[in-house]
Amino acid sequence: MNEPLAERLRPQTLEDYISQSHLVGPKGVLTQQIKQGLIPSMIFWGPPGIGKTTLANIIANTSQRPFYTLSAISSGVKDVREVIDKAKKSGGLFTTKNPILFIDEIHRFSKSQQDSLLQAVEKGWVTLIGATTENPSFEVIPALLSRCQVYILNSFEKSDLEALLKRAIEKDDIISKKNIKLDETEALLRLSGGDARKLLNIFELIVNTFESDEIEITNEIVLEKVQNNTVRYDKTGEQHYDIISAFIKSIRGSDPNAAVYWLARMIEGGEDVKFIARRLLILASEDIGNANPTALVIANSTFQAVSTIGYPESRIILSQCATYLACSPKSNASYQAIKNAQSLVKQTGDLSVPLSIRNAPTKLMKELGYGENYQYAHNYENNFAAHEFLPDTISGTKLYEPGANARENALRDYLKKRWKEKYNY
Repeated sequence: MNEPLAERLRPQTLEDYISQSHLVGPKGVLTQQIKQGLIPSMIFWGPPGIGKTTLANIIANTSQRPFYTLSAISSGVKDVREVIDKAKKSGGLFTTKNPILFIDEIHRFSKSQQDSLLQAVEKGWVTLIGATTENPSFEVIPALLSRCQVYILNSFEKSDLEALLKRAIEKDDIISKKNIKLDETEALLRLSGGDARKLLNIFELIVNTFESDEIEITNEIVLEKVQNNTVRYDKTGEQHYDIISAFIKSIRGSDPNAAVYWLARMIEGGEDVKFIARRLLILASEDIGNANPTALVIANSTFQAVSTIGYPESRIILSQCATYLACSPKSNASYQAIKNAQSLVKQTGDLSVPLSIRNAPTKLMKELGYGENYQYAHNYENNFAAHEFLPDTISGTKLYEPGANARENALRDYLKKRWKEKYNY
């Protein structure tokens, strides 16, 4: 039986690896480390099907190290210890090249399972490479995280995915024997959701439905031949991202009915309760913000509560939070403010802090003018003094524009009374 196309096309070298140039391109942070064989323990974080497992294999092959792999779904502490014992024995043949232990979906490891890795990583018995689709800051214990470098793998660009299809047509031992005309790619890319493995599997499925070796593929043919099941919730694949997106957009759009529907889909699919609560916490600040500051308090309380309680009771708390946030006034003014500020920082660089608001803990600093002429707000009427807090070159730059809602209109009135002339509120 033939291997799936995705396996047959799996890159074996860095030169064949598509995308992630920030990591493995000519100037990538991992490129020189891989070529020199100086491999740190690391965690690859990114969506499914973007090459995390492939990159781990390439690192092991290029550095000529023994390679051991575990799946967090099916492995326990006993399996971890057995692999570490094997790795220690195989590592005895090497002086600087300790074995690589690759753990797929490391975020699914419990605390005790992750604890079992600590000594092996710290002693250098293995070089750990973990792969995760979840934020390692939340899913990997601090002690293990501190011993690893975290590298973010980005989603594939359209050009990357089209390059994969071209490679399949031209270089695969089976596909290349057919005369394939790929007229359109939009349907293939949309159905794959940016997952390269899924893209190649769908492409092979379509090719195999043709009896003739003369094949013409269009969007219409792709949609006709692929049965796209959108009912099942796959918390490790495309559905995971599509449904959480629908959930967030329903709350942002102030529709509590749609919000609880998508929440139910995730709950019934066994989605991680903390993942849902984290997204609500982000939304409370990003999409509601100062229009209703209580939203952030409720979302934070929700996260703490469900982290302690778990299912099934957490569904009630999540529903309360989701419906409250959906019915809350919305504003992304705070989100836009920090985006504007970061953009300005990138444009203007490291501007000097005005002398008057610098800290002056030493006599020398005071003599140099640090803190001189600072106007202490509480010494003035209404606890306000029109002091200059920005660097001279960007003085008067308005970064925060309150939203059009009751609470932020009040904030705008407050700012107008103080900064009307300087910031044009």
